Amino acid sequence: MIAQPNIDPIAFSVGPLSVRWYGLMYLAGFAVAWALGTLRIRKGLAPVTRQQFDDLVFFGVLGVILGGRLGYVLFYKPDHYVSHPLEIFYVWQGGMSFHGGLLGVMAAMAFAARKHAIDYLRLMDFVAPLTPLGLAAGRLANFINGELWGRPTDLPWGIVFRGAGPLPRHPSQLYEFALEGLALFALLWWFSSVPRRRGEVSGLFLLGYGLFRFVVEFAREPDSFLGFLALGMTIGQWLCLPMMAGGVVLLAWARR
Repeated sequence: MIAQPNIDPIAFSVGPLSVRWYGLMYLAGFAVAWALGTLRIRKGLAPVTRQQFDDLVFFGVLGVILGGRLGYVLFYKPDHYVSHPLEIFYVWQGGMSFHGGLLGVMAAMAFAARKHAIDYLRLMDFVAPLTPLGLAAGRLANFINGELWGRPTDLPWGIVFRGAGPLPRHPSQLYEFALEGLALFALLWWFSSVPRRRGEVSGLFLLGYGLFRFVVEFAREPDSFLGFLALGMTIGQWLCLPMMAGGVVLLAWARR
């Protein structure tokens, strides 16, 4: 049994302004995506120019933040936010959804593709390998904050999280860090390092993330206000099913 490291969620303060690890991880994720994208452009493995890429990053940031927040509102607490609509804007209280952020980025890239006359699937194939390390950073922030912990376990690496009771739990944030972050990045970066059929990289991203997240959800404690849904699955697992199906369809379409 291991006690959760006592790391202050606030990284540092400047006067009355407190900078949290969660915000820093978001910045780190965007910075890494920008660096990786710039590297791919220099190697001639991108459908965009350096100037266009800066525009894409701006739209991508908007897609992540707006989509992630609206996804949480719609997928997780629609009844609450219908009754308290102003709280939709209370982003400092937390509440972001990966699946909403994904839809937000897809919409943002559709707008950017139209603006710059770029093939949409080629653009998404370029963007997909840039995202997993940002997801890894976000899961590391979840661990630091002691949130989204796992289910109770008797395994030797079980961790007692602050606010989660006395039982040791799966460090599901670190499982997601390793699978949805590091492993998915390694897979996509290797797969996309040579030219692929249009849509293949995007399809692998959808299938890979959906599968990794679906598996980790068996160790992750479901949200207390939702619990288990139909067939004993969590909301995360249900949202991953269309991702995996879409990935399989896209891969099959690309290889036909």
